[in-house]
Amino acid sequence: MTSSARRLPYRSIPVTTTAERKREQIRSAIPAEGLFAEKEWLISPEAFAITEKVAAELEQLGHRLFKFQRACNQLYQLSARGKQPAWIAGYLDAGKPAELVELSRAKIFRDELPRVIRPDLILADNGYTIAEIDSIPGGIGLTAWLNRTYAGLGQDVIGGEHGMLDGFRSVLPNGGDIIVSQESATYRPEMEWLARELTSSGAQSRDAGEVTFQVAQRDSSASLGMTDTWRVCDAENYQPQNSRDVYRFFELFDLPNIPNSGALLKAAAQGAVRVTPPLKPYLEEKLWFALFWLAPLREFWRRELGEKYFIKLQQVIPYTWLLDPTPLPQHAVIPRVEIHDWREAAKFSQKQRDLLLKVSGFSPLGWGSRGVALGADLPQAEWQRRLDEALSNFHAKPTIMQQFHKGALFEHPYFEGENGELRTMKGRVRLCPYFFVEADRVHMRGALTTIVPADKKLIHGMRDGILVPTKV
Repeated sequence: MTSSARRLPYRSIPVTTTAERKREQIRSAIPAEGLFAEKEWLISPEAFAITEKVAAELEQLGHRLFKFQRACNQLYQLSARGKQPAWIAGYLDAGKPAELVELSRAKIFRDELPRVIRPDLILADNGYTIAEIDSIPGGIGLTAWLNRTYAGLGQDVIGGEHGMLDGFRSVLPNGGDIIVSQESATYRPEMEWLARELTSSGAQSRDAGEVTFQVAQRDSSASLGMTDTWRVCDAENYQPQNSRDVYRFFELFDLPNIPNSGALLKAAAQGAVRVTPPLKPYLEEKLWFALFWLAPLREFWRRELGEKYFIKLQQVIPYTWLLDPTPLPQHAVIPRVEIHDWREAAKFSQKQRDLLLKVSGFSPLGWGSRGVALGADLPQAEWQRRLDEALSNFHAKPTIMQQFHKGALFEHPYFEGENGELRTMKGRVRLCPYFFVEADRVHMRGALTTIVPADKKLIHGMRDGILVPTKV
């Protein structure tokens, strides 16, 4: 980490006497239909504060992660063509249908990368760790709403009042369809709010009269009348239309649950529509962090990232292993854990089990916190069961093991209960900057902060967690 990153000043500005007025302004700004389906969070009068130096460091991180994803894309393709070891693509294609693997390798998609990059940063006393990178992240609409609301309170939020809207507009510059599956339905309200705001602001900027925002629920074939509108559609019955770009808000493991997905895949393969994030399941895998640390690939990463970026990413990407049950030669050991066979890890003490098990991807357990377990929190028998299950299913559903870095404790104000009593939470922080790739330049347009009680080791959105934007 840079010297500025080591001095991260995460303490919030003291709450002023206007806290009650802020609470009412924030509550009154929440859309009637909400932002998350059947989800609630704690409201705070203050955005989470970082310095300009830290914000500048995060901007640089965005470009490093863009280069990392571009290198991942290249490494997979080189492996698929026999110019890098075949086992690389073998790991990344495990458990995926052959037709989807073939589609992901199509020449038309060769250079396509996700246009939105969101790392999950766990804040520590001396910097941060990247828990994972999400290329189909939730929270885009929520963060846009938070930025607008807290900017209205006079707070200097990262990205400003319109940053997240401008960022997403760059993803679908001519308007388009945001396709949400039932699996991702929790996030549909925030995407509807986002589409409504984009369409409304687009109409105002054209000064061309009123444009009606459409939420296509059961009939996604309605004529829009103009191209620069954004709408939210059910993935399950979506009919692609020429000239309508598509933002795919579901992961590719969900395709079997989407009856009409074949029409979208065919239209994309023919170039009739552009789909983003691209139809590349290998880019949705968590096991890239394990490949990053593999010694045989070290020179590839050095060459593609450059020495400086390679070292910078080593400082923030936690050491990660593939739970590959393939036998090792008798003289070999698994790096850092110093065991010959992964089954020996079943005997680890609780202290040694300060490790995360994560389903890598292409599974309903591969997103959110569903497929994540902290070994130190599991009874010995349950730890052994999960380890055995991961090893037995590795070739169909790869699992990774990752060093666990506990977040530092920070204090932040929030409103408690119906009466809105102002309290202070001592909790752990996950910072999620949203990077948008705009013409090969990467811009941070907002950052969502999640603060959870100190007894929670895994940080994600929850009823007793605080969700706020990040400010400078």
